[in-house]
Amino acid sequence: MAKRRRLIAPDAAEIEKIEEGFAAKPGINPFEGGASSAPPIAKVSAEAAQLRAQAAVTDRVELARDKADAAKWREAEEAGQVVMLVPLVKIDRDYLRRDRMQVEEDELQELIASIRANGLRSPIEVVALEDGGYGLVSGFRRLEAFSRLNRAMEGFEEIPAFLRRGAESAAAYVAMVEENELRANLSPYERGRIAVLVAGQGVFASVEEAVEQLFAAASKAKRSKVRSFAAVHEGLGDLLQFPNLLSEKTGLKLATALRAGGQGALRKALGGAGSEDARAEAKLLDTALAALEPAPQDKARGGRPRQVTKLDSRRLNGGGALSAEIGANALRIDLKGRDLDPAEAEALLSLIEAHFR
Repeated sequence: MAKRRRLIAPDAAEIEKIEEGFAAKPGINPFEGGASSAPPIAKVSAEAAQLRAQAAVTDRVELARDKADAAKWREAEEAGQVVMLVPLVKIDRDYLRRDRMQVEEDELQELIASIRANGLRSPIEVVALEDGGYGLVSGFRRLEAFSRLNRAMEGFEEIPAFLRRGAESAAAYVAMVEENELRANLSPYERGRIAVLVAGQGVFASVEEAVEQLFAAASKAKRSKVRSFAAVHEGLGDLLQFPNLLSEKTGLKLATALRAGGQGALRKALGGAGSEDARAEAKLLDTALAALEPAPQDKARGGRPRQVTKLDSRRLNGGGALSAEIGANALRIDLKGRDLDPAEAEALLSLIEAHFR
């Protein structure tokens, strides 16, 4: 008969050690004990799921931010507020007829030195052309400075530019004139000249409208002076050698003489002899203007004022208008809104000459 073992009850210290061992081991039932009793793999899975949830929220926030930024970018791009780098070789600097006739070399050298040292602080303005290039709207001096730097060193093949979307010709010319008025004041002759040129291109219906639109911010008196110098350019621009150096006083006198029918005498004086410099040309003009001044009348004898008869303006089928006015021993014919080359102008003069032979 086998001998039975005698069972002995454990003491309290041993029971406590056993309980501590069980407490240190993770439970095997996932439905008991909460987070502290979950096995390690469950904890890892929970943490991964939490991270994925946080990442999804972060991605949605970033996506929303990207969409908002993209919308703002499109708005800025449509408004022409986005600066882009444009290759110099793709820019047509003759896209517009320039209002400034010449660039002062000293000022240009100062601009070149500033760009070389500090970069370009103000981008130029361009519009996109159908051939993939760009037309210059404003920034002629900055573009010229970049071109010279590009010929002398590397790193200036592209120039920062604002891309103006859908700029019409009239708005482009207004932008160009406004920039030059603010940055480098135009001469009186340059103001009148650009009004005549853009009207001749058909951008505006007349010189009067061109002056009103291009110099809308100017005073009424200033616009009147622009119109006077426009008349000087129309009547004498092809013969003047130093038009940009005309004083305001001389220019206004010339305009008055032209309106009074003195164009023929003034053209004859300018065409008869070349002037060596601006001073010689100014003296020649003063002499011609003095000869056109009417002799003082004897108030006791009275006298009739000079009469100027304007003929009705004629609209031309191909565009433009033809008008004329008759004064004392003078006839003035104006052809506006048409671009004539010298050969066509000579042909018209020959017809008039043949009529009076």
